[in-house]
Amino acid sequence: MTSPFTPDVIEAIQRHMNGDHGDDCRVIVQGLGGQPGATSAAMSGMDADGMDFLATVDGAELPVRVPFTQRLTERRQVRAEAARMYREACASLGIEPRADAR
Repeated sequence: MTSPFTPDVIEAIQRHMNGDHGDDCRVIVQGLGGQPGATSAAMSGMDADGMDFLATVDGAELPVRVPFTQRLTERRQVRAEAARMYREACASLGIEPRADAR
């Protein structure tokens, strides 16, 4: 099945996530991506089923995939799913999410 997201849409989402939510990417990778020791992470791609990140763990770059809870079909769903991933990652790590993400 093909992705409903065109390369330009993915690039725009990636630019937004990395530019405005860089710390959130790290938290998502730590809490949901199985890399609690990640010191940084950046979104590197996505499709309808999940987001891909490039994380720094023990000084090495490591690809990390975090699946969505459902297959996404529209761009507007990405924001809600990214926010859910961030909140769940915070809960998993035992940290308080940012006030604007609760």
